[in-house]
Amino acid sequence: MLTFEETEMNKRNWLIALGIVTLATSAAAFGGVDFGLFRDAQLDAHSVQLFGIVTPVEASSTDSIDAGTADADPTKLVTLAKGLEARVVSAYPNTPANVDMMALWPNDQNPTYLIACNEEGTTAPGVVRIRLSDGAVQTMITGTTSCDPVRRTAWGTIIVGEETAPTGWLLEMINPLAINNVLFDRTAGTFTDSIGGSGAANVTVRPAVGRLAFEGLGLFPNGVLYYGDENRPLNGTPGGAYFKFIPTTPWAGGNISTLSQSPLASGTIYGLRLGKRSGNTDYGQGSNTGLGTWIEVIPSFNANLRAAAATLKLTGYYRPEDLEVDRTALAQGYVRVCGNNTGNEGTDKNWGETVCITDGTLAQATANTATPELQYLVMGSWDFAMMDNLAQQPRRGNWIIHEDGDGPDVGRNNDLWSCLEDGEDADTLSDGCVRIGTLNDLSAEWTGGIFDASGTHFYVSVQHNVTGHGVVLDITGWR
Repeated sequence: MLTFEETEMNKRNWLIALGIVTLATSAAAFGGVDFGLFRDAQLDAHSVQLFGIVTPVEASSTDSIDAGTADADPTKLVTLAKGLEARVVSAYPNTPANVDMMALWPNDQNPTYLIACNEEGTTAPGVVRIRLSDGAVQTMITGTTSCDPVRRTAWGTIIVGEETAPTGWLLEMINPLAINNVLFDRTAGTFTDSIGGSGAANVTVRPAVGRLAFEGLGLFPNGVLYYGDENRPLNGTPGGAYFKFIPTTPWAGGNISTLSQSPLASGTIYGLRLGKRSGNTDYGQGSNTGLGTWIEVIPSFNANLRAAAATLKLTGYYRPEDLEVDRTALAQGYVRVCGNNTGNEGTDKNWGETVCITDGTLAQATANTATPELQYLVMGSWDFAMMDNLAQQPRRGNWIIHEDGDGPDVGRNNDLWSCLEDGEDADTLSDGCVRIGTLNDLSAEWTGGIFDASGTHFYVSVQHNVTGHGVVLDITGWR
């Protein structure tokens, strides 16, 4: 039996469909109607029901405010959809300039900290804690380079990755509140306490997952991990590949007490190669969607996965970025991860894309018995280009997609979009997207956005903005 909310939504859908049929009939009779504009108008008209906002942002901002204005009020760095509002979480001089992805700690229900990567060099803070009560920043680890993705695990740890290939490390830490000013030797893969520092024993590297330019980490509760290499095509090479790590001992639940118990300590790596025709030989340029196979990487421990992608002829994409677990699918026992490939906006007009990989049930994915499939969810355009990070909004299920475009080169700011899931129509694409935010700083980008469990607080970084220091915001106001 349908719930009241589902019944009301069905009524609204029928009304929308009736309006579309009526307009289509009129268009056929009288001509001159742009059906795409009508569709966009319908998305705007139903913004509250579909996106939880009053009205979308009409167009990308072309403004670029100065540092003084942004320092006086960091919320002026953004223009948001009507109904949404921003609060400053942290914008201190010591908030790292390139705060990237973040994880809520100790949970999504009642978080007290953000654990965040800083995408700068080895001499800058690499991993930091941001206290939500007052925005205070504490350096946890220094010595990483281009720290980018962060995830909190189901077994009570934090993992972070370096976006640098072919030597990027995945790090795992336990008791993150007890890690202060630890120094990472990325050549040796070891950790020491600085003078006055503590907690080096609480951090380790995870060579079992291999080495690449880490960006997206689609981590499942049992330790199965999907990830991509942030790489672009070059002289005929296929770009960045997608990989899957299956733990030797999948995690069964609870928290670990030592890092040696982590399921990420040991396992097997597979790379994605699409093309099933003629005995799985129909792979290569042109086979970028559809069914495929997982090709084992041998040897996998501490493997150079970028080199492995070339040797194994894995399917490549233009700069794979963030990957997120589809929690709606997971709640039903299925594996689906969605992520972005940026493309290249200014030089090539190669718009980005959002893709989703399905891999059967969680049990099948863990046993590696499913047939993986990759399909598009969102196709980019001049107005919605170079997708980077994304976050799934709890309860509503929409995907919040961040742009990392070419800014000054194209004369417009980066935007924040909310995209519907695909419905029961004939295609597999999102049923529509609206712009919910735009920056007012041509030098900056949106990144690292993450929701709390309620789906009403969206923590996001305005990276490398005009102030020269980091700005982290909390966006609220969703209906």
